[in-house]
Amino acid sequence: MNTAPTFAVVGHPNKGKSSVVATLSQNDAIAIALEPGTTRTRQSYPLSVDGKILYTLVDTPGFQRPRRVLEWLEAHSISASDHSETVRAFVTQHKDDGRFTDECELLTPLLEGAGIIYVVDGSAPYNAQHEAEMTILRWTGQPSLALINSIGPDDYSDTWQAALGQFFQVVRKFDAVRAPFEQHLSLLRAFGQLEPDWEQSLGKATEHLSAQREQRRRQAAGIIAKALKTMMSFQEKRTLSLDQIAGTSDSTLADQLRQHWYQHQRKQEQSLRVDIEHLYQHNSIRRQEAELEWHSDHDLFSEDSRKHWAVSKRYLATAGFGAGAVGGAGLDALTLGTSLGTGALVGGLIGAAGSYFYSGRFMLPALNIGLLQDGLKTATFGPVQDSQFGYVVLGRAVDHWWHISHRNHAGRELLDLAPADHHWLERLDKKHRQVIQKTLDKCRKKQPVDEGQMQKFQAAIEQCMAIYDDWRLNRT
Repeated sequence: MNTAPTFAVVGHPNKGKSSVVATLSQNDAIAIALEPGTTRTRQSYPLSVDGKILYTLVDTPGFQRPRRVLEWLEAHSISASDHSETVRAFVTQHKDDGRFTDECELLTPLLEGAGIIYVVDGSAPYNAQHEAEMTILRWTGQPSLALINSIGPDDYSDTWQAALGQFFQVVRKFDAVRAPFEQHLSLLRAFGQLEPDWEQSLGKATEHLSAQREQRRRQAAGIIAKALKTMMSFQEKRTLSLDQIAGTSDSTLADQLRQHWYQHQRKQEQSLRVDIEHLYQHNSIRRQEAELEWHSDHDLFSEDSRKHWAVSKRYLATAGFGAGAVGGAGLDALTLGTSLGTGALVGGLIGAAGSYFYSGRFMLPALNIGLLQDGLKTATFGPVQDSQFGYVVLGRAVDHWWHISHRNHAGRELLDLAPADHHWLERLDKKHRQVIQKTLDKCRKKQPVDEGQMQKFQAAIEQCMAIYDDWRLNRT
């Protein structure tokens, strides 16, 4: 028997059942609230990979009258051999009884063969009512494990561990909001050991989920690579008639095109973030970051972003960064510090329209006005003049990816995207540094980037992600 197993997540109201379901089913649409009774009817949430259902989680209402239910069961049972049938009889007799609606809802999937995931709040004291719940669950005869999901600041987990161990084969601490991915797999393996019929299917489930995680990282690297190519090569264009040319100064035209260029780049970064979030099935993310406006500390073009994500002169030296890095300016306008965060882009020549600088740091694209042709002229702004912009986009994208890839689907807190320390990129090897720099240079010069180069670029970005992941998980 290798059908995908079903697990019913049960327990007292408001103890984190829905959070466990959301995390284990990778579904952030599941309602999670502080008020008891948010879940009133059982709901099934299958987890699929490549169209194949690996397992199903059932979110259930909480116990409301467990001691009354247990009294009925004990009064109608003759011996331990009839316990499961007695539970079935209770549900049959009381399914239309409003007093026991929640109990019938949570017991029904167990009678249909679901395994039991019993969730308790380790920050609340153990009491007799919980013992009644656990006794009822044991009467069903289904494979079971218990999760201690501490919600508040107090810790009664030792008491819970001792009590739960008398009723359940496996007892684990599990923070539904913060538990790392490996703990998810560990729970599946534990259930496979409890029920032989599920061992093979759950073993395959862990393999599929691990492979999916690796595939998502590769896909995320591809999304970032394509976004960087687009953003580095983007050029804002406007076609002007003679009247428009006569009535518009170069500085006004440059300002208009610049604002459109900024707006496009900000939208591209937002689209990049949404694509990564959807890849990891996070569809309801709320971000804690300032609005993407010109003078925001967290804006794509802000001094704060440049400070945190631009790279050092030492890094660029190993990436093969040369005097031609400023493109059309015709000179090396980089005077970078020796450590990350101290580098600054300073003045230089920018095209025919003169010099335009953002906060005295980023070198902006040039304004170019073409020759008159058929009574029209074309003005362009872009592409970006220096590669530091690409490193800012890359650093912000990798940081956002990291938060999303490690975020459980039970998380409802705002996603804090404040800049992190950026010394991690110094760990990237010379080969991948050169691939990234070469690709960024080609894009900003609007030179063709073939498929082979894009594959190398994607692989280099994936290596950046691996380095950042290791740095974030192991930093002190």
